[in-house]
Amino acid sequence: MLEKKTIEHEKAVLIGIINREQNENKVTEYLDELEFLTFTAGGEVLKRFVQRMDVPNPKTLIGSGKMEEVEAFVRDNEIGSVIFDDELTPAQQRNIEKILRCKIVDRTSLILDIFAQRAQTSYARTQVELAQYEYLLPRLTGLWTHLERQRGGIGMRGPYETEIETDRRIVRDRISLLKKKLLKIDRQMETQRGNRGALVRVALVGYTNVGKSTLMNVISKSEVFAENKLFATLDTTVRKVVIGNLPFLLSDTVGFIRKLPTQLVESFKSTLDEVREADLLLHVVDISHPQFEEHIESVNKILGEIDSADKNTIMVFNKIDKYEHAEIDDDDLTTERTGRHFTIADWKQTWMQRVGDKALFISALNKENLDEFRKRVYDEVRDIHVTRFPYNNFLYPENLDEY
Repeated sequence: MLEKKTIEHEKAVLIGIINREQNENKVTEYLDELEFLTFTAGGEVLKRFVQRMDVPNPKTLIGSGKMEEVEAFVRDNEIGSVIFDDELTPAQQRNIEKILRCKIVDRTSLILDIFAQRAQTSYARTQVELAQYEYLLPRLTGLWTHLERQRGGIGMRGPYETEIETDRRIVRDRISLLKKKLLKIDRQMETQRGNRGALVRVALVGYTNVGKSTLMNVISKSEVFAENKLFATLDTTVRKVVIGNLPFLLSDTVGFIRKLPTQLVESFKSTLDEVREADLLLHVVDISHPQFEEHIESVNKILGEIDSADKNTIMVFNKIDKYEHAEIDDDDLTTERTGRHFTIADWKQTWMQRVGDKALFISALNKENLDEFRKRVYDEVRDIHVTRFPYNNFLYPENLDEY
């Protein structure tokens, strides 16, 4: 089982690639996020390296000239980790380690490391450990040099396993054991969900660090851990909430992120059963983030992967207190007006207008517009409830004098 470790800050550099799929602005945005991930994991970024290339180098991802530049910086500044924004193949990771002689990390292993630090319950830690072993399995050859050697000598000749085959078998056995353990826990959690009765279920979903846990705390008057770091919440938290006199269940789920490792999507699919079984989704968006539209797209993509894209959803645009728009001077005739120049009122006239009353603008931290939020959630939950129990409609009058 994983052990929680206190990570000391270590020096790191980031490496990104500009190609046909990722222009310069996109790479800058990804590296900003990668730097935040590095900070969350306990690292300090000293420099970024970016290379423009149409076809990545199959041996080292980046070109030899750029690699020499990185090598010189790593050597002169005693860098502990070199972090690539794109996932490396096992061969690339081996080759780069031989050149740079330091720890080589890609986006996937960095996210796995953060998950390992953040996992609190046995369930979450088991899920993360499974994801780590599945990531590790094809990379075993690059970790220990002794694994390549055949056990030989007197009495050891014959069809015995090489050490690398032994280690692979051990890892596969561990993966099998963890999957069985998760199946057992899944059955227990399914029973727990079944014991909750027929209360309406509402789930908070969204990109990581958009304020889901803060909103959960405000609405449910609970104390779910919330912090301004990525993946502050891994364990699903469920609370009973009462608005007016209407009770329902509200769950806070793990946040999503772009380029989310496949291993994590697979191992955390059982955790996302809370989303699958929800009657209503509250899609929380950090409107103050410059790329919030892409965050929405990433979340919708993952919701599609877990068959939840068509669920009844309210868009909750959070952090309106932090939203700032760029301004264009009246005499400026050259600057093109883009989304970063929009006020919130301007945004409401864009595609958000099609969302209609399913779009809410709040600040969970400063508790702005929460009355409107509660009223909208109440209406949606009430509609679901009276459809499910038409005979007790009279129990829930349409007034919200108290929350």
